[in-house]
Amino acid sequence: MSLYSALYAGISGLSAQSGAMATVADNINNVNTVGYKGTKADFSSLVTGSRIKGTYAAGAVNLVSQALISKEGVLTSGTRSTDLGIEGSGFFVVRPRPGSQEVAYTRAGSFVPDKNGDLFNQGGYYLQGWPLAKDGTFVDSGSIESMRTVNVSGLGSAAEPTRSIGLQMNLDSRQAIAPNAAAYTRGAMARGTVPTQFSRPIDVYDAQGGTHQVTFGFIKTGANSWKGEIYVTPPTDVTQPGGVLASGNVVFDSFGKLDLAASDPAFFADLTPTWTNGAGTDPIKLSVNKGANDSWTQIGSASGVGSKAIDGGMLGKVSSVAFSKQGVVTAVYENGTTRDIYRLPLATFRNPDGLQRLGGDAFAASQDSGAANANAAGAGGAGAVAGGKLEASTTDLAAEFSDMIRFQRAYSASSKIITTVDDMLQELNNLKR
Repeated sequence: MSLYSALYAGISGLSAQSGAMATVADNINNVNTVGYKGTKADFSSLVTGSRIKGTYAAGAVNLVSQALISKEGVLTSGTRSTDLGIEGSGFFVVRPRPGSQEVAYTRAGSFVPDKNGDLFNQGGYYLQGWPLAKDGTFVDSGSIESMRTVNVSGLGSAAEPTRSIGLQMNLDSRQAIAPNAAAYTRGAMARGTVPTQFSRPIDVYDAQGGTHQVTFGFIKTGANSWKGEIYVTPPTDVTQPGGVLASGNVVFDSFGKLDLAASDPAFFADLTPTWTNGAGTDPIKLSVNKGANDSWTQIGSASGVGSKAIDGGMLGKVSSVAFSKQGVVTAVYENGTTRDIYRLPLATFRNPDGLQRLGGDAFAASQDSGAANANAAGAGGAGAVAGGKLEASTTDLAAEFSDMIRFQRAYSASSKIITTVDDMLQELNNLKR
């Protein structure tokens, strides 16, 4: 009977509109939830086998909820250095606990360190990344299994050897040619038989954190040329003869700029001290004329060193953490030394809206979403990492309140269908009296 189909249609409407109201309630309640992805309520009609002519039987309405996971929220300023957002596509790779084999994906980047220094967000998920080698390299295999929980506090009290020396230095062009320049032989400045016209000692560090003094010494040999020597004091700190690490000609052009092509390449090659205390070391690169802080000049002012950039030493505790757009996690130590420790991958999907929702604003891969593709940030269609930012909820309050009114009226109309049909059935029942 058509009346009963109308009654069922009214009940179907109540169910669909109440479900739609539930999506509104969920969206509104999460208006301030970091990384929350809203849900949109759509409807589809269910029809019976009614023909155009003859008795009509009402169908029903079905709620079709659509997760708007691919919709990006606005990036806002975070309150911690470990707050993370994503500019563009992709999700952070997370696990429910360190060492777990379970994998999830999220854009909720309000990460903080736990008591062990592992970064986790408000949903209890731990951030994953590729550990970097000491030289900052890693193999981008795309493997999620090779990722490790990002830890920002287990790096303190470590010793790092010096790997780079940068000096902003000027040699006085007014300096007279050294009277004993012709008598110079390798090691003469270190021995003191040929006095330097300018020298500057600096401290470098071995792999055990030990300090060693390395001196840059110079004598002028021509209008635009100098002899340079790099030596260790005392020479007994190294196995190199006389403590000399490098020597050679240092040449400047007519404008007072260092002419590397005309200078001896051996003087600017990597330094490889062999410490007699048995401590290890890495090749030390001499950074020259690559920026304003390592330029070498010869102008008419007193010889001197303007600034120094020397890495290595006892790192101490990690004072802060920085994140680059490429997802490189850099630990900043108390002594100002920095070290790249992780590379954060971003996971992308062919159909992000097909991801399966999990608690804590996380998602799991599903048949509808396709498998995850893990790439370094900025590669393979992945977006960029925004350090110190948080992605706001995608909830639009104005639209949600509008939908609330719409669903409430539709619910009332469906309930009116039921009461009206009930009255009609009562009349039908009264006919037998």
